[in-house]
Amino acid sequence: MSTVGLDIPLARSSLLTCDCICFDVDSTVITEEGINVLADFLGKGEEVSAWTANAMGGNVKFEDALEARLGLIKPSKPSILTCLQKHPFQLSPGVQTFIQTLHSKSVDVWLVSGGFRIMIEPIAAVLNIPKSNILANNILHNEAGEYIGFDPEEPTSRDLGKRAALEHIKSLKGHENIVMIGDGATDAQAKPPASAFIGYGGVQDREKVRGKADWFVYDFEEATKILEERK
Repeated sequence: MSTVGLDIPLARSSLLTCDCICFDVDSTVITEEGINVLADFLGKGEEVSAWTANAMGGNVKFEDALEARLGLIKPSKPSILTCLQKHPFQLSPGVQTFIQTLHSKSVDVWLVSGGFRIMIEPIAAVLNIPKSNILANNILHNEAGEYIGFDPEEPTSRDLGKRAALEHIKSLKGHENIVMIGDGATDAQAKPPASAFIGYGGVQDREKVRGKADWFVYDFEEATKILEERK
């Protein structure tokens, strides 16, 4: 199964004319939920996974789920770095080619995530996305590297945060046609200001998200083919 069409003409025209595409990271750019991987590594996987599922399904406010999950695992900076070293993330099939094609077409690419900057920066480096094009949450540590909280000023730390993040990008860069791609309810909330929302179900197929998507894809191959038509 490749795609489910709800408004394919809109999604197609958006891909052909967009000046910016924003990607969710967990279960979209990569095949896992970063916070779940970290929780498993720290022995809190089951409890945290339940909170993640509720947040991504739109059943609980994102900020409540974020605070609860971080409170359960209290990740120190050394533990995060060790987790990343022992469990490098895997890119979703076809996403690297899709992003390379976006770059070749001079489309501005951003990673907009409710995950954590410290875990996303290595992924961005592989995809040739600058750190300045990441909007994500910052975990706060003291001088000893112990967990002390998270930055509540980041737009992605709260409900409707991705909408606020895209509004920031739009005002910062002057983009007129932004497309949001992701697997969760928080990604669907980004339209508007996104002109189109493309749901991704290659890792998690969520019925609520599928119902809100202009186009729902299970891989990035067809999107890449459309993008290749751009002049």
